[in-house]
Amino acid sequence: MPGIVLRSDDNFDASYRRFKKQTDRNLIVTEARARRFHETKTDKRKKFLIASRKKMLKRLYMMRRYESRL
Repeated sequence: MPGIVLRSDDNFDASYRRFKKQTDRNLIVTEARARRFHETKTDKRKKFLIASRKKMLKRLYMMRRYESRL
């Protein structure tokens, strides 16, 4: 884990810049973003099934709407 030792003559901006450099070097932010948006196979399958069901219902609705005009 990155960490910095504060010196007595450091101001907040300099300390923050050093801390930010360490996190960038260790790829912590990049890894956190990758883990945040990771989808498991189960989640992908669930989303696919929900989307396909939604498409089917939309088509059915449009067909019934079209047939009622005839």
